[in-house]
Amino acid sequence: MIQVLGLSSRPRKDLPPAVDDVSFEACAGRVTALLGTPGAGRTTVLRLMLELEPGLGVTHFKGRPLHEIPQPAREVGTLLGDVPGHPARTVRGHLRMLCAATGVPVRRADELLEGVGLVSLREERLGSLSHGLDRRLGLACALLADPHTLVLDEPAAGLSAREARWLHGVLRAHAERGGTVLFTTGDSKEAAHHADRVVAMNEGKVLADLAAADFARTRLRPRVAVRSPHAARLAALLTKEARTERRSLEVVREEANRLSVYGSTCADVGEAAFRHGILVHQLADEVGDTGCAPEPEARSEPALSRADGTRRSGSERTGAVRPRTEARSAVTESAQARPTAPAPATRTPGAGAPGAGAPGAGAPGAVASGPAVPGRTVPGPTPSAPPATQPSGTRGPGVPGPGGRGAGARAPLALGTRLRDARGRSAGAPERRPQGLATRSAVVPGFIHVRPAPSPLQPLRYELRRAAGVGTGYLTTGVVLLTSALLAVLLARAGHTPQHRLLAAWPRQIPLPPAALGAGLLGAIAFGDEFRHPALAADRGTVPRRLGLLTAKLLVSGTTALMIAFLSLGCDLEVLYLVYGQELTRVPGNWLSLGAGWFALVVGCAWAGVLAAGLFRSTTAGLAAVLAVPVAVVPLVQHVFGGPSVRAAAGIVERLRELALPQWPFGGERYLAAVARLVAQPVGGALTLSLGALLCAYVCTTLRTRAR
Repeated sequence: MIQVLGLSSRPRKDLPPAVDDVSFEACAGRVTALLGTPGAGRTTVLRLMLELEPGLGVTHFKGRPLHEIPQPAREVGTLLGDVPGHPARTVRGHLRMLCAATGVPVRRADELLEGVGLVSLREERLGSLSHGLDRRLGLACALLADPHTLVLDEPAAGLSAREARWLHGVLRAHAERGGTVLFTTGDSKEAAHHADRVVAMNEGKVLADLAAADFARTRLRPRVAVRSPHAARLAALLTKEARTERRSLEVVREEANRLSVYGSTCADVGEAAFRHGILVHQLADEVGDTGCAPEPEARSEPALSRADGTRRSGSERTGAVRPRTEARSAVTESAQARPTAPAPATRTPGAGAPGAGAPGAGAPGAVASGPAVPGRTVPGPTPSAPPATQPSGTRGPGVPGPGGRGAGARAPLALGTRLRDARGRSAGAPERRPQGLATRSAVVPGFIHVRPAPSPLQPLRYELRRAAGVGTGYLTTGVVLLTSALLAVLLARAGHTPQHRLLAAWPRQIPLPPAALGAGLLGAIAFGDEFRHPALAADRGTVPRRLGLLTAKLLVSGTTALMIAFLSLGCDLEVLYLVYGQELTRVPGNWLSLGAGWFALVVGCAWAGVLAAGLFRSTTAGLAAVLAVPVAVVPLVQHVFGGPSVRAAAGIVERLRELALPQWPFGGERYLAAVARLVAQPVGGALTLSLGALLCAYVCTTLRTRAR
């Protein structure tokens, strides 16, 4: 169950907030549609619910806010836009990676691929999927952890009718199993046909909260659309005939030459026009619109105009909740006399107060003729058809709402009538909220803070599947090996290159050998791809900087760097042997220290790329940090430690040994001395200094984020 209480977005400059005090409920076992036009605030409501942007209010998922749920993915499944995955990753690989992130067995990926009909396309790349297939994959990602609640933004947008029926069938099946489904849409017919409850929004406010059947009955009435150069004459004739025949009829004048006739058929309207010789340009059956409540200032506007004085274009068709601030001239025909109460009078053009009834009002067969309430059609042709209910969470008449609107903001209440909503409640009576939903006055809205996404539950498995799921690592390794072999051959041909630099393919003219550059690039990609293709933090903009995820990335990138360093040495030796013979393949005598320094250099570059990309949120920044070590940090270290010194740190290893109470086994002082010699070298010292600075900055940033 979802309880949304008082959601409000941050105010914008010179503009009202996109969402203002929105409250509603989505019950378990039901499908709830959030209906509204583009700009009505539907997506902003979802983002506030999921704590993806700051604001005010609170949203409870089964009684708890999202940030208090230990594993949100197992409680709430989301689909907001396209699947945020690497375009080169396969469908199956993407789901397997998310299985490690959510902590579910990997077989769940294959089960969902079969459930959404993507088994035959499991090896397709994400970048090659069509919009319909991408929606199927997005639904599979939302259902991966078997959540209780589904929150989807425009899930059927752009889909064919068949795809849309299939998708809504899946949502219906999830609701029938006891789950909660909330989706947004701009199509009122889609909301009425596929949802159990419809929450209509406009300009950031809730306009109606109705059961789908009541919504369809009161706001999706069939009508006849008529275009004629003599629309006014035709409206008067239809009104006269309906009064004579005692039929219920409503004629709404949309434009100067367009009419909407409720309670009639194309045949009846066409025959009436033919009998009186009226030219008709269009005659078609349509579905009535979902007109929204007008603003107070629109009540005094003349017919056929908007609240701002402009005429409504003919392209504004129905089918979604949209602002209807334009005033319409309406003619309501009553089929039978009302013996218990006279028909409520409507305003006429120029009438200064309600109660100026039309001729014949109150008599049997009388007709209330004149313009209808601006921006709202009469809810139904008979007294049994209820009007649109007052939005849940709004105050009754005479009580100003959050925006300062009083009773005048509700047009039907301003007419002095006692209308009843779709649940049979009097419009002036106190509102009855569903059980469990607190009244608005009792809710103290809290601040909504954007929090980082949770860390993967299995970070090492996640990182392994992330790194192995795309060909970037394999391609980079191949390019590194090829470049290293070519450089080794060229250096051997030119001569005058030390043996250890020849085997590493490291000429003095470049800052780093190809193996170190490739390892640094892969390390930078390890965190840079998380920001470029945020599979862990879709729509958050903040990838989790957790130490568990960092440790997994350091382990995987370090292992990859060791493999690259070993393979590059082997390839260089093999190529030099094939081209120049055994002369250039002799191993130096101090191979142990040289090998340790070589592997430390490559692994250090990879770690520098990981830390810098995670700190600066960019692959480019990570690679730049790797290059900055030999270009900027090494000269700085040489300048600081290269000058004359009065004292030297000779014998530091022996003194460190004296500090330790137990004796180091296996000659540990020798290894410590080797590490000290590596750090004492310019490149080793610069790399150690850079890694230490980056690690401290990363940890400080992580702690600061948690403190916030």
